Amino acid sequence: MTATFPAGASARVEKPMAPETPPVPPHIEETIAAIAALHAEHYRQAGAVRRFVAKVTAMVAQPRVLGILSFIVLGWLALNIGLDAVHSPAPDPPPFAYLSVAASTIALYLTAMILIARRADDELATRRDQLTLELAILSDQKSAKIIALLEEFRRNDPNQGDHRDEFAEALAQPADPQAVLEAIKAAHGDVATLAADVPEDQSG
Repeated sequence: MTATFPAGASARVEKPMAPETPPVPPHIEETIAAIAALHAEHYRQAGAVRRFVAKVTAMVAQPRVLGILSFIVLGWLALNIGLDAVHSPAPDPPPFAYLSVAASTIALYLTAMILIARRADDELATRRDQLTLELAILSDQKSAKIIALLEEFRRNDPNQGDHRDEFAEALAQPADPQAVLEAIKAAHGDVATLAADVPEDQSG
């Protein structure tokens, strides 16, 4: 059935409205912008070679590339085997020396490019880990300050007791990262020692 329009009227095709993005609180927008700026700064500081390597590895890391390579290799094998079967000069007869050299060379370059891209990703991950650690330490200091202020407010409030809360006093002290690290090392050392002292099962 064909739709008809009045004379002089043009057909209007209504486009589906795109779903509206829900509003994001300002502090979340600032966080997202800070993370985006961190990534942008990382890629901006990378040299032209690293950016080229990143693009190439991103292009190679596609499922269709596996199919293309398989098609090329199988086609090359079929071509040379077919020509050799009809006693015609083949560009790369068995054992396919040219194909082996090409595959080894491509594999060498791809390995180097993957290592370069991996190193760049590791540097970005290290920056994120450092940022996360610094924010965690800052958050711990803020929490300790808030607890100390609340504890002081409690002691100064005549409607509440002024007894000493040792647990709150402990929480009001910011954690010492070096002391925490030493405690973790000591705990892991104790676990390793206990595991070494467990006698092995010799019944088997």
